[in-house]
Amino acid sequence: MRKVVILLFLIGSFKLSVSQELDCKVTINSTQIAGTDKRVFDAMQTAIYEFMVTRKWTNETFKIEERIDCSILINITERIGADEFRGTLQIQARRPVFKTSYNSALLNFNDNDIVFKYTEAQPLEFVENTYLGNLTSILGFYAYLVIGLDYDSFSLNGGTPYLQKALAIVNNAQSSGYQGWKAFDSNNNRYWLINNMLDATFVSMREAMYNIHRKGLDIMADNKDAGRAVILESLVELKKVHQVKPLSFSLQVFFIAKADEIVNVFCGGFPDEKAKVVALLNEIDPTNSNKYTKITTCQ
Repeated sequence: MRKVVILLFLIGSFKLSVSQELDCKVTINSTQIAGTDKRVFDAMQTAIYEFMVTRKWTNETFKIEERIDCSILINITERIGADEFRGTLQIQARRPVFKTSYNSALLNFNDNDIVFKYTEAQPLEFVENTYLGNLTSILGFYAYLVIGLDYDSFSLNGGTPYLQKALAIVNNAQSSGYQGWKAFDSNNNRYWLINNMLDATFVSMREAMYNIHRKGLDIMADNKDAGRAVILESLVELKKVHQVKPLSFSLQVFFIAKADEIVNVFCGGFPDEKAKVVALLNEIDPTNSNKYTKITTCQ
């Protein structure tokens, strides 16, 4: 279904070049590390970039213009040893909106449990069902997560096969000794990110991802009112998740990516829509209440 929709997006294009799935920008920030040859971080950035964009993550054939837009920022905060580093990782992903130049955010997540080994000029090895190292497991996890979210936005639960691959990486890393892979490490880590997404409790959240994008944003170029109505209905469905898991980590991740976009969408809404969506969002996402109050006054 994703391929069919993207084909419609790109109708009129005659480019025949094929590529891998991810168009991933990679940045390594090592400003906090003093007295270290910066060439190792340049090499690290190149190696991670090539790992993300040259590896074949699915069985699909993507044209260059169909690749999934994402970015990774790794902030190195400590050099633990000669080849071991500690830091944080921010992953962002976006998908195009039909008949517009606008890209809608799918994910904007900060992972604070990043510790990995990297040796310059040593290939980054990855085997899907085997844990070989923390760096490639983290990168593989986020590659499959991004692909899964993208597919979910084009077809209902279309990303399940890739989300399950991300889950398998989490399961294979349980005995690694590194943080972020286990339930008891934290309540907002990679373990919970993927386990919640595949849990039946959060089915309304994945349905909302599909409806907001495919039935909402993608039709707004032709009918803003109809698209906005679908988005409002989808947000109402998210209340089911909130009622079972109030202020859950997964809803927080969802709204970190979507809050600003929701404000922009409903700035053009009818007065009754604005009142309803602000009351709803203040209940299920109070963290961003300052943003949502703008809906009542913007045009």
